[in-house]
Amino acid sequence: MLFQKITGQSELKKRLITMAREGRISHALLFLGQEGSGALPLALAFASYVLCQQKKETDSCSECPACQKTARLIHPDLHVVFPVAKTKEVDENPISDDFIVPWREALLEEPYLTPLQWYEKIGVENKQGAISIHESKSILKKLNLKSFESDFKVMILWLPEKMNSPAANKLLKLLEEPPEKTLFLLVSQDTSAILPTILSRTQLIKVPGIIRKELADFISGTYGIASGPQLDGILDYASGSYLRVKEYFDTQVDDEFYFDFFVQFMRICYRLDIPSLLDWVDEMAQTGREKQKQFLAFSLRMVRGNYMINLGQDHISSLKNNETEFSLKFSRFIHPGNAGSIASELSQAHSHIEYNGNPRIVFFHLGLQMVKLLKT
Repeated sequence: MLFQKITGQSELKKRLITMAREGRISHALLFLGQEGSGALPLALAFASYVLCQQKKETDSCSECPACQKTARLIHPDLHVVFPVAKTKEVDENPISDDFIVPWREALLEEPYLTPLQWYEKIGVENKQGAISIHESKSILKKLNLKSFESDFKVMILWLPEKMNSPAANKLLKLLEEPPEKTLFLLVSQDTSAILPTILSRTQLIKVPGIIRKELADFISGTYGIASGPQLDGILDYASGSYLRVKEYFDTQVDDEFYFDFFVQFMRICYRLDIPSLLDWVDEMAQTGREKQKQFLAFSLRMVRGNYMINLGQDHISSLKNNETEFSLKFSRFIHPGNAGSIASELSQAHSHIEYNGNPRIVFFHLGLQMVKLLKT
């Protein structure tokens, strides 16, 4: 991965390159950013730059043997760890090495890979991926070996918040006293779920949303929309996310799926139609935990957008055309008296699904709360 292929984040790219060229690299960096910000691509590009044999001032050379191998994710000194789960093929103590081929395929296809995309790739979207103690043992074994071709051994750990406590505790000493010339690059979306003792041993690299000007340049160069209301609408919808720009232009976008579920849910709750609510809950329960979490995140965005419309701030609602059309009528039900409570219920449901709550119970309870709140 090259820095130049990453959308935006110009200041952060300069900072990382300066850090490497001046030899001021901490042994463990934690890239923290939301989906679409570029945290994972930045970690990959930084790893490529560290391993590059002919570094340039602004990027890896892309031509040396090391760059050729990191571009295909097969460099012997580049190790990766990511959440996995049991499948039909791997039904006991799964670790990242068991899924390395689909991981390379997924990441080469989409460097801004999301957890949902990854779980769908390996067919475990109905489960929660995890990083277990068996993975920690594998990490220890790999990093205690000498490097093969580079001065550094680089370990990319994607979503460390998915490490269970035994796995995290097993890695503590390694993070505190790593083997010489070993670099950990942790890539997280939520540090609140990471052990404080792990966080204290890393240097935080905050990856913000992509600034509006850089995202506008990307849209102009890729899709030919240089200015005007359409560009402003896309930028509002994207909210600093590369992935949301792609979604906007993707006719297969899952937002249509979530939008239909959201509209049904709100209409059922407003009518206090319990039989229909039970049917809706059953259908939602069959979609899988990752899609359930995505739906709740989508619903939060819809609530925010409707609240903005209610306040007369349509221009910052971040809603797409079909969403706006629905919301012009629905937004009167999302107001200062209930918007905060609705958002709180959606966030709480998201947490319950994240921690393996029964989806039928979670969504039925959410529906009953929506019945009350929409009538407020």
